Amino acid sequence: MALMFFNGGAMRGEPLHHLLDGSPFVGAARTAAKYRFYAVGDQCPALYPVSHGGAPVTGEVYDVSLDDLRDKLLPSEPHELELGVVELADGSSAFAMLLRRPYTSHVALRDITEIGDWRAFKATA
Repeated sequence: MALMFFNGGAMRGEPLHHLLDGSPFVGAARTAAKYRFYAVGDQCPALYPVSHGGAPVTGEVYDVSLDDLRDKLLPSEPHELELGVVELADGSSAFAMLLRRPYTSHVALRDITEIGDWRAFKATA
């Protein structure tokens, strides 16, 4: 089992939450203030680590089996994202989906760092 931070479609009440069936909910969480937060084509969120100008991002942590990560979660992620490790506000680490580096997609990015919450962004979009 591995801790994974979700900040988009797999959170409770969101359309991809069913992919987490059987994965225990650990709790609501925020990242450390080390990330820019983007809407990828206004369809999914993406974290991008930075050394300056980051902010905390709201999400949820689940204890996910590596089999589920391999077989269900990673295949459902868009090409613009890749698996990485983030620092949470409490100093612990978790897997998360990050903006692919280098970013080579033609899908537009919108910086939503000031909002810091995917659900809040969707409510205003």
